[in-house]
Amino acid sequence: MKQNTGTIITALAVLVFLVFAWQFGFTVVKIEDVQKTVQSETFDPVVFVDGIWKARLLPAFAEKAVDLSVVLSEMEPDANGTTSKDDLVAITNHYGLITVGESHAYMVRGSGEITNVNTQTSLGTVELSLDGYNGPIKVLIYIGTRIPSDDTSVRDAVGFITFGDFKEQTEYGKVGSEINKRIVLDVLGGLDRDNLVGRTISFLGAFNIRTFNLLQIDLKDIRIVPVMIELGE
Repeated sequence: MKQNTGTIITALAVLVFLVFAWQFGFTVVKIEDVQKTVQSETFDPVVFVDGIWKARLLPAFAEKAVDLSVVLSEMEPDANGTTSKDDLVAITNHYGLITVGESHAYMVRGSGEITNVNTQTSLGTVELSLDGYNGPIKVLIYIGTRIPSDDTSVRDAVGFITFGDFKEQTEYGKVGSEINKRIVLDVLGGLDRDNLVGRTISFLGAFNIRTFNLLQIDLKDIRIVPVMIELGE
């Protein structure tokens, strides 16, 4: 008798639950998914970059950037403008770092004279005659009005912003995008792009070279994302 009574109570409880579910609706969500959603919603890349921009990122470049002319002088592209990946690895291990995605990232400094300006697209660049270097690799510096969305050289080169520090891959990507936005606004915002040819420039910045699934690396030019520029006459 007790068993029958328990069965009836259980059946009634299930029936009541189904009635409420039908009336109000419900979705079964894993706790892990809820946590990920909350973490993703609360992450603010603007706040993150605010916290590191002056406190860590700019000081890292000021203290650790290497002379670009020295780095390029050790790279020896062939007549086709390429070099072997193995040769490049040794140079990067000495002067820069290699990311988990096999991108070679460098923090660099340098100076020179602006010889050409390209503002035909929003990915504007200046070409530089780099002091201390007369090799074949063309040196370009981004001057805005935007930086390529897939260029994360500044984020990657500093070394202290790593993928493992973030709970979501999107957060890592948002940090790279926000850093580039900060550069366009704070570093390049007041730049007079119409009067640059012939002027001297000093800079701190980063560039990367993609090597994933490649044996020969194109070194016809490098493109630097600046975190500081100073223009002379």
